[in-house]
Amino acid sequence: MNDIPTALRNLARQEQFLDVIDRETASARFHRHLDLRPVGAETIPLSQALGRVLARGVIAEIDVPGFDRSGVDGFAVRAEDTVFASERAPKALALNTEILTPGTVPQLTVAPGTATLIATGGMVPRGADAIIMVEHTETRDDGGHMAIEVRRAAAAGQFIAFAGSDLARGETVLRAGQVLSAREIGMLAAVGCAAVEVWRRPQIAIISTGDEIVAPGRPIGPGAVYDSNAAILAAAVEEAGGCAKPLGIGPDEVSVLSRLVAEGLATCDMVILSGGTSKGAGDLCYRAISSFNDPGVVVHGVALKPGKPLCLAVTGRKPIVILPGFPTSAIFTFHEFVGPVIRAFAGLPEKQAERLPATLPMRIASERGRTEYLMISLVRGEGEGPLAAYPTSKGSGAVTAFSQADGFITIGQHVESLPAGTPVEVQLIGRAQLADLVIIGSHCVGLDLLIGRLQSEGISVKAINVGSTGGLAAAERGECDIAAIHLMDPETGEYNRPFLTAALELVSGYRRLQGIVFRKGDPRFEGRSLEDAIGGATAAPDCLMVNRNAGSGTRILTDRLLGGAKPVGYWSQPKSHNAVGAAVAQNRADWGIAIETIARQYRLGFIPAQDEHYDFIVPKARFARPAVQRFLAALADPVVRSELTALGFRI
Repeated sequence: MNDIPTALRNLARQEQFLDVIDRETASARFHRHLDLRPVGAETIPLSQALGRVLARGVIAEIDVPGFDRSGVDGFAVRAEDTVFASERAPKALALNTEILTPGTVPQLTVAPGTATLIATGGMVPRGADAIIMVEHTETRDDGGHMAIEVRRAAAAGQFIAFAGSDLARGETVLRAGQVLSAREIGMLAAVGCAAVEVWRRPQIAIISTGDEIVAPGRPIGPGAVYDSNAAILAAAVEEAGGCAKPLGIGPDEVSVLSRLVAEGLATCDMVILSGGTSKGAGDLCYRAISSFNDPGVVVHGVALKPGKPLCLAVTGRKPIVILPGFPTSAIFTFHEFVGPVIRAFAGLPEKQAERLPATLPMRIASERGRTEYLMISLVRGEGEGPLAAYPTSKGSGAVTAFSQADGFITIGQHVESLPAGTPVEVQLIGRAQLADLVIIGSHCVGLDLLIGRLQSEGISVKAINVGSTGGLAAAERGECDIAAIHLMDPETGEYNRPFLTAALELVSGYRRLQGIVFRKGDPRFEGRSLEDAIGGATAAPDCLMVNRNAGSGTRILTDRLLGGAKPVGYWSQPKSHNAVGAAVAQNRADWGIAIETIARQYRLGFIPAQDEHYDFIVPKARFARPAVQRFLAALADPVVRSELTALGFRI
């Protein structure tokens, strides 16, 4: 141990969190040191007020309307002059000479037995107490004097909007705290407001951290990742009512990070960092903010999954938050801990989340000791059956996990598993949008092409990739419209058809060539037959395999080819062909089984193994659904077929 450099030894030593606490305690500690009120007011032009929060109530200084106003095109009359008027016995009224269009101030009084022509919005003249619609009159010439025949009696006040009937002088138009939509802006304009006092949007500094982080648009090298967190968090800040101020990417240097935090505190109301929140010698973000006091760090570690390494600090009543670096952890902890604070600073009310009951279609394992928030995709059961809650199963490092989820469920910290069939309550992220077409099963880039075609036609599609076996089970339970599968019967070698039940129908898809993918030029595979390649790979202890997940069609084929052998790397089980191709291309593995299309995409060598059938299972009860028929039409479309062929598939 003495020859290990001190720096390396410190970085390798992962100390535990000093004080891992539950969510409620963490939130209470954080809020205790914050002033959860709007950060200040400002006056802005009405044209810029959409979505802002009113800081001061508005009192009407005028009546709306400011005069008695006609609601229709017609004639201003005295109601008593129209009593008993009918089609058989019309009442004749002399027509005054003026015409009252909007903006015209009446000059003549409507005397008994007279009427004045008036347009919609015109000012009702003195003497008139009703408007008779032009459709209920006829004009006539009485010896050079115009008159009208009224063929329907009018009630006093008919079709007149009296002064102040909409808003009266001294009436409260809007109260403080109102979020201004187009409707409210119209009300403010109606009482003459050209500017309005609103709560200032809190300024939120955003700092991404890590030497491996690269700004989108710049070249990326091995081991580097694009900075998705800054874009995600900036959008989330805007959604919460704040104004995002990105300060760029901070390198792994404590002095630079401290300077960026200080800059954010000087110019903004809150500072958010993402990345580097694990407790240990390498936790540079924590070290960068540990020098701030009053009171400084109040939480470092919360018993959550995802989100355990969250760090919350306050200095001078301003919050500093270090979010986890993984995207799903970062955005989830943002919505749980940061979003409510920004909303309070912006004068917005607490966001009320909608919840829906659902049922788990599969067993879920959980980690005891931490409250787990599991991302969920909702699927409607057959007919109007209950919703099924499918876990997204992408992990906290996935950029797409949060965006593709409909909501999440909460698994208590003392629960180790939830069996299939467990009723759950799903807290929605936004509003649940149940898709027109639900496809569950095995992923394929050819299926992506078909889905893209449907979505371009306005059909919403939800695809849940759980493998062929999971897709078949979902179809049997009536939880999907289509199951995408490529399951081979190990006894007969036949694909898909042996797994049908009476309630399911098979739709032929296309053919995919499965085989060994390897780096070109590797003598252990280049130019060898399938049998020689597998035999040599399984016998060589330094030939590392990357496998596929249990339940996938590729895994069934792989196990058949291996004949019971479990070579080095067998238990590495990613869930997609792309993951296999990437592992081999990046030299993290030497070989695996994937489709030929992946070999092309990753410029890998390929040894054919099996021409497989990638087909679609449709529950018969759903076959006639319009979205299913549109999918089948797209599958048969010659243009789509040619595009599938170009990708390397065979129809």
